[in-house]
Formats: sequence, structure tokens, C-alpha cells
Amino acid sequence: MDSLVIENEEEVAPVSVIIPCYRCADTVERALDSILRQTMRPSEILLVEDASADEAKTLRKLHEIVAAYDGKIHIQILCMDTNGGPGEARNFGWEHALQPYIAFLDADDAWHRSKIEIQYLWMKANPFVNLSCHETIFLSDREREPILAKDHISVKAISAYRMLFSNSIPTRSVMLKTSIRERFAEGMRYAEDYHLWLRIVFSRQQAYRLRLPMAFSFKGEFGAGGLSGNLLAMQHGEKMAYKSLLSAGHISYPFYITASFFSRLKFWRRMLIVVISSRNSNAPT
Repeated sequence: MDSLVIENEEEVAPVSVIIPCYRCADTVERALDSILRQTMRPSEILLVEDASADEAKTLRKLHEIVAAYDGKIHIQILCMDTNGGPGEARNFGWEHALQPYIAFLDADDAWHRSKIEIQYLWMKANPFVNLSCHETIFLSDREREPILAKDHISVKAISAYRMLFSNSIPTRSVMLKTSIRERFAEGMRYAEDYHLWLRIVFSRQQAYRLRLPMAFSFKGEFGAGGLSGNLLAMQHGEKMAYKSLLSAGHISYPFYITASFFSRLKFWRRMLIVVISSRNSNAPT
């Protein structure tokens, strides 16, 4: 485990950032740079190396980053003994988090420079909220991050039952209280984040969405590789999440059947998006 400590005296938010790292040597530095540029930096960053099958390429990159950021921000490298998937990697980081708030970022995503400042100060001002999220957008490598209207932030409570039919909580946008008891389901590699958000909102914990685009992805949500590329497994993961809610008594059997039906419709919609995208990319120019 490597550790670095902030030496400057700028204002720091009591937030632990957790980044699962699996074969991400080509993208993780961009994610870290977006944290380093924050107008209010988090107290610590936990890089969870998830036993990458890349001959230690990812681990070497993480050590290079720690060395390069020496004295700029507190970073820890946590190594998993076996590959457990993003959910178990986030849980492992969660166990080691020292701050009262946690924010999640994937190694191939990035944040707007004002994300921590806006989201943390909003949660601090609303201590009854256990989880908050916000909008995210796709950016090409040539596009610049948008200018945010910080003075007029629209906020909306997240409806548990609407979450059954549409996941409005992108993981790259989540900030939550470390004290939340729920965790990502062990052994679940697809829709594990959706599963956790459903359990949180159905246990009547307050969750809100800030309507500002403060996180960025650089690839399509579906069919672009990674875990989102396995659409059938995603659909199966969603169904497992609904079964969990049914078993816990959070939803009735009719709601379970209805949500499962809509999940299947979403699967076919995603498949159609992938097919159209593939045809467009292969079309002659």
C-alpha cells in the first residue's frame, strides 16, 4: 500500500474518492487529473487495483501516478488478491475510507472541476440526505467541459418506484455517506451499482439528483466494450436486483413482474442501439 499526504493548506472536503482499477493503465491518469483539478479537493483517493490480468501494467501505472503526485494529494493504492469486479473493489475501498463522505469514479471517466465543491457543500447543507447524484454527459477527447450555472442548481428527490424502470443514478456521479449500511452485492458483476441504489432508496433513505452535468464519460454506454458491453448479463443483473427487492418485501410480485418486463424491453432497445451504431461505424465514407 502506497500513501501520500497533502502538504498545502487549501480547503479540502472530507470526501474519500474510490476508483476501481482493472486494466486501466491507459485511462486512469485522466480520471486522476480531473480530481487534482478540483476547486475543492477530496481528502483522499483510494485506487483499488482489482487483480488486473495485464502483467502488472495497471499496478505499475498506479505507482507512477503516486510518485508523480507526491505532495499534491493523499493517494492510497489498495490491491485485491483476486479479481472481484467493480462492486467488490468499491466495497474494499469503502472498508478503508476514512472520511464521512464517499464519491465514486471509474477509471475511464472524469469529473467537472467544480463537482466536489458543489456536491459536497450541497450535502453538507442538507444533512438529512444520504446519497446524491447528478447529470453526466458524453465528451469527446477534443471537447471542453461545460460552464456550469452554479447559482441556480435545480435539485429533485429520487423516486424509488421510478428507479425500478429507469436508473437515474450514474455511479460516476454518486456521493454518499460512508455510514450507509448497504454495500455492493458480493459476486455481482453486472448492474451491481443499480442493485445498491435500489436497496438504498427502497429502505427510505433520502436520495437527490442535482441537475448539473458534473461527470463525463468518453465512450457510449452500450456496446463500447467493458462491462456495459455484455447486455444480456446486464439485463440478468437487473432482474436479480428486482428479486432482491421482492425477497426483502420492498416491492410486491406484480411490481416485480412489471419491472422485469420493462427491463427486457430496455435490453432490446440497447441491442438496437448497438446494431445501429455498428452499422453506422462500418458504413463507407
